[in-house]
Amino acid sequence: MRLFALTALVMIAFASNSVLNRMAVHDAGWGPAETGFVRLSSGALVLLALAIRAKGTAGLRMPPAILGTGVATLSLYIFGFSIASGLIDAGVGALTLFGMVQITMFAGALWMREPISLWRWIGAGLAFAGLAVLLLPASGGADIDPRGFGLMALGGVGWGLYSLNGRRVGIPLTATALNFALAAPLALIWMLGVGDWGQGASWGWWPAILSGAVTSGLGYALWYRVLPQIPASLAAIAQLSVPLLAALGGAVLLAEIPSARFWLSAALVIGGIALSLRRKA
Repeated sequence: MRLFALTALVMIAFASNSVLNRMAVHDAGWGPAETGFVRLSSGALVLLALAIRAKGTAGLRMPPAILGTGVATLSLYIFGFSIASGLIDAGVGALTLFGMVQITMFAGALWMREPISLWRWIGAGLAFAGLAVLLLPASGGADIDPRGFGLMALGGVGWGLYSLNGRRVGIPLTATALNFALAAPLALIWMLGVGDWGQGASWGWWPAILSGAVTSGLGYALWYRVLPQIPASLAAIAQLSVPLLAALGGAVLLAEIPSARFWLSAALVIGGIALSLRRKA
């Protein structure tokens, strides 16, 4: 029960990222670059403190090629995710991000010539179809902003590539801490370059900091602690709950009620990913 509770807590943290960033960028009116910088810098402080406590300062080492790829792909994720958070609902954003991460990792498996089962082909196709449903013209409600969808999809590609790069990392907590710390100055340059600071309501600080220090920093640290204790298939299945939790959080905290089209898309995306986890007899 303790392991189940910790896993559920991590999934809630991951889903909360979509809600908190939506609150900062859309509701509080913060700039996406400013939100991304605060999230990365606050997350870096927490993750570096945890990494140093675990391994000491001597443990903060990583091969330059792996580190450089990690920083670049993390920055791509933050760029797309932060801007898109102001354009589409939290639930739709989480579903788009989640679906594109899985599709990107599927493409990465093809690129690396990993054996792909029939179920994984079918699952990837259903997940792609589910994302396409989100862009269909709405009959009664508002259409989804194609810019927001495209940018969130770009963020999903960035996180998918970040996850693929993470397979080469021996100590994920240290790698994540260094990636956050080195991506933060890039976000600062982005913020200064576009003049994206000092706008919006003052209360936007707290969702931006919570997203970095708590749901990202502590969330990832807890995930890396739980992950070795559960089967890989269970870890993948647990993450299927993230878009649904984000939609629930958006409905409760932001009054963003998911449409019927969202639930159809969610059924296709989540069902497709669940099928891709099926093993041959």
